[in-house]
Amino acid sequence: MDRPRIVVVGGGFAGFHALRTLEKTLPADAAELVLVNPSDYLLYSPLLPDVSAGVVEPRHIAISLRQRLRRTRVVLGSATAVDHGAQTVTVRTTDDGGATEDVVTLSYDRLVLVPGSITRQFDIPGVAERAHGVKTLVEAQFLRDHLLRQLDRADALPAGPEHDAERRARMTVVAVGAGYTGTEIVAQLQYWLGTIAARWSTVRPEDIRWVLVDLAKSVLPELGPELGEKALGALRRRGIDVRLGVTVKEARDGETELTDGSVIPSRTLVWGAGVAASPLVQTLDLPLEKGRLVVRPDLTVPGAEGVFAGGDAAAVPDLTQEGTPLTPPTAQHAQRQGAALGRNVAASLGLGTAKDYRHHDLGLVADLGGTDAIAKPLGIKLHGPLAKLVARGYHLYALPSMANRVRVGTDWLLAALLPAQSVEVTRIRPDQALVSTAQQSQAHLRG
Repeated sequence: MDRPRIVVVGGGFAGFHALRTLEKTLPADAAELVLVNPSDYLLYSPLLPDVSAGVVEPRHIAISLRQRLRRTRVVLGSATAVDHGAQTVTVRTTDDGGATEDVVTLSYDRLVLVPGSITRQFDIPGVAERAHGVKTLVEAQFLRDHLLRQLDRADALPAGPEHDAERRARMTVVAVGAGYTGTEIVAQLQYWLGTIAARWSTVRPEDIRWVLVDLAKSVLPELGPELGEKALGALRRRGIDVRLGVTVKEARDGETELTDGSVIPSRTLVWGAGVAASPLVQTLDLPLEKGRLVVRPDLTVPGAEGVFAGGDAAAVPDLTQEGTPLTPPTAQHAQRQGAALGRNVAASLGLGTAKDYRHHDLGLVADLGGTDAIAKPLGIKLHGPLAKLVARGYHLYALPSMANRVRVGTDWLLAALLPAQSVEVTRIRPDQALVSTAQQSQAHLRG
C-alpha cells in the first residue's frame, strides 16, 4: 500500500512506450502505474490516411492499452489540471459518450506529462466551425463517409445548368497543409475516389476536384527539396491542384476564400496544417518554448519536482544536431522518448541509471496512394514502388502489436487483390468530427 504511484498523462506513443518500459524495468511491487487517457487504445496515427481511404480497418490501428499494459490501471478521461505543490492531477472522466462527467483527483509521486498534440488551427473566420482534421479515428471515418455522401448527393441532382454549381461544390475538396499529414491524406483519398467514382451514374473520376494549399513554398518540406519536387510532380500528374504560398482567408457555407482572393466552391474543407502541443501545457504555469513544455535533456521538467515530459507536448533538445534544435513532433521521436522516460523514471526510484535523450532521426516515409510514395530512410532518397515498400515495411515494424501487424498486412493484401470498397458504414455528425470535439482540445478549459 506504500508503493509510489507513477501517473502518466497521455496514452499516445510516448505514454505507451514509457509504461511498457516501466513494466519491464520495475518489479511488480515497486510502483503503482496509472495511465490517464481519453480512449482505451493507442492510435497508430501514421496510418489514418489508410483508414480514410478504406484500405485499413479502423480497429486494426488501435492497440488495446489494457491488453498490452497488463500492470497499468487505465483511467479513461482528460487531465484538466496539475497541482505541483500538492502533487495531484485532476481528471475529468467521461461516460455515455460524454453525456455524464465526473471529476477524479489522483495523487502522484512521479508524473509523466505526454498529452501529445492537436491539429494546429489559426484564428481564421469559419475554420473552427467547418474544417475537419485527420488526427483521430472519428475524423478519419467521418471524412471517408462524408466524401461518399457528397458523391451520392451530386449524383442525385437533376440534370440542368441550374444545378451545376452545387454539383461542382459537392465534388470539390479543399485541403490545407502540404506537409506530411495533408499531403498523404489528399493523395490517398484522391487515388481511392478515382478508383470508385465511375460506380455513380453521373459522376466521372475527372469531375472530382482536389485543391491542396499551403503557405510554404514546397510540398513535404520535412523530406527536403528534391523529394518534395518528386511528390509535387506525382500530385500534379494525378490532377491535384497544388497552390503554394497561399492559405485560407475565410471558410463559408459552400465555399472557401483563399488569401490570393480566389474563391473555391466546396462542401469539404480538410485541415492538416501541422500540430500544436496539447492545450493542457498552457495551464501548468511552467516554462514553454514554441508552445511546448521546456524539459532538460534527461526529460525532467525544471521547477516541478518529480515531473517528466516528452512527446509532441515537450520541447526536447536534440543533442544529435548542431546547435541543439528541438526534436520534431513525430511518432518516431515520441516512441523513443517514451522508452527514455520509462528508463529515467525508474532510475529516479533507484532502479537503473538516468540518461539524456539522444536519437538519430531515421527519416520519414509518405504513402501517396497507388504505387506512389516518397521515403528517406537513413538519408537515402527513394520514390515510387520501392519507397512504397519501405513505407509499409516501416509501419509494420513500428506497430507495437503482432496481432495488429497481421491485421494491417492482411488489409493491404486484400486491398491489392480486391476492388476498393465504397460503402458508408458510420453516421458521425459533422459537429462530432470538428477538431475541438474529436480531439478534445477544450477539455481542460472546463476543469
